[in-house]
Amino acid sequence: MTATETPRQPIIIAANRLPVMRTDDGWAPSPGGLVRALLPMLRDSGGTWVGWTGEPDDAAEPFSVEGVDLQPVAISAEEVGLYYEGFSNDGLWPLYHDALRESTYDSDQWDAYVAVNQRFADALAATAEPNSIVWIHDYQLQLVPKMLREQRDDLTIGFFLHIPFPPFELFSRLPWRSEIVEGLLGCDLLGFQRPMGATNFIRSAQELLQADVHDRIIENPSHQTLVGVFPISIDVAEVEETAAGRLTRQRMSQIRARLGDPEVVLLGVDRLDYTKGIGLRLEAFAALLESGELDPERHVMVQVATPTREGVEHYQDERHEIERLVGEINGRYSRIGLPVVHYLYQTLGFEELIALYRAGDVMLVTPFRDGMNLVAKEYAAAHIDGDGVLVLSEFAGAADELTDAVLVNPHDDNALQQAIVTAVEMHRRERRERMAGLREQIQKSDVQGWADRFLSQLNAAPELPPIANT
Repeated sequence: MTATETPRQPIIIAANRLPVMRTDDGWAPSPGGLVRALLPMLRDSGGTWVGWTGEPDDAAEPFSVEGVDLQPVAISAEEVGLYYEGFSNDGLWPLYHDALRESTYDSDQWDAYVAVNQRFADALAATAEPNSIVWIHDYQLQLVPKMLREQRDDLTIGFFLHIPFPPFELFSRLPWRSEIVEGLLGCDLLGFQRPMGATNFIRSAQELLQADVHDRIIENPSHQTLVGVFPISIDVAEVEETAAGRLTRQRMSQIRARLGDPEVVLLGVDRLDYTKGIGLRLEAFAALLESGELDPERHVMVQVATPTREGVEHYQDERHEIERLVGEINGRYSRIGLPVVHYLYQTLGFEELIALYRAGDVMLVTPFRDGMNLVAKEYAAAHIDGDGVLVLSEFAGAADELTDAVLVNPHDDNALQQAIVTAVEMHRRERRERMAGLREQIQKSDVQGWADRFLSQLNAAPELPPIANT
């Protein structure tokens, strides 16, 4: 199926959030390539997006935005604390990211997770026309596939996990591990970002449920689940078009001038999340200033930290630590009017972000674990000048594709420092060769192609041949 073809069946999308945000005039589509890729498909197929408005206790009636029907699911203030901030983001999130923080396993939170997942399943069952395609997204809704199949076996159900799926040795800590696996096996197609995630899930299904697996097909009593790998991408054309604009070029020049026209601008753009490795990145930068390998008069760093999950204690602690490090580094190495670290705790607009990418000579993407990390791909897409260096954690999903980056283990402080020095000192010819490789890779597949591939596979999944007895 291509982007211009009309799907044979209506498509129903389910995600924790609806793809819209409130404005003074009502509702407008949320920014982001995923929304831009999926909304036209819904519009063409006559489908619906089911999700939460983002406001607690908001019992909004169904409405439409730009020709797409939206079905709100109400979540109470108490459930936001238990289901979303609690089980999803204080339980599953750290566990799925290598248990970087201790997870909270609370039965009240689990009960809320079950209740909200059931509400989503009920809304989908009531919304979907006969024989529709339902595509469910991410870790907040892992029980929905089974719950939905129990009500509507006529539906073709897909699920895509945007974050990593952990190895069994970590996943087995979860008290409700079998219920999560059983929930996901309600799908016809279960998609992951990386082969490792698919492999981890299959092993968990085998260990916990003694599942029969052959060629990534898992046998269920009533159907089969195909496990696939679908690395997500970005809207490459939009990033390149914005990067080439006159206003972006002007803003890029303004940014560099405001930074004091340094020789090298090092850049980090992340949600303020403990999985992103921001602290170790700042410590590596400080160590290089201390050793003299970087010069505060020639090298500056810009770190954008987008606020997220501010009600969760782990995120509050992370913010305090990052701000402490920034203050300490600037106190030691800055000059009057010229800080060596420029720290922005805010959400930047798309155009400002693209200008900042273009202003950055070295992009530091060093998460401890990441499902994909689209910032790495956006940086390469924005560098239409063919220059710039990407330092990329080997534990980001993007490392599977962006092999022309300077790959690094962010847990190794010496290796991280050396990677930064390598990027800063890299000869122009090598920089351009590596950037050409990065840009060639991201242009092979944009977010529209990712969605097309998933839905094409999902269309075919119910026709899978039965697993042969061995």
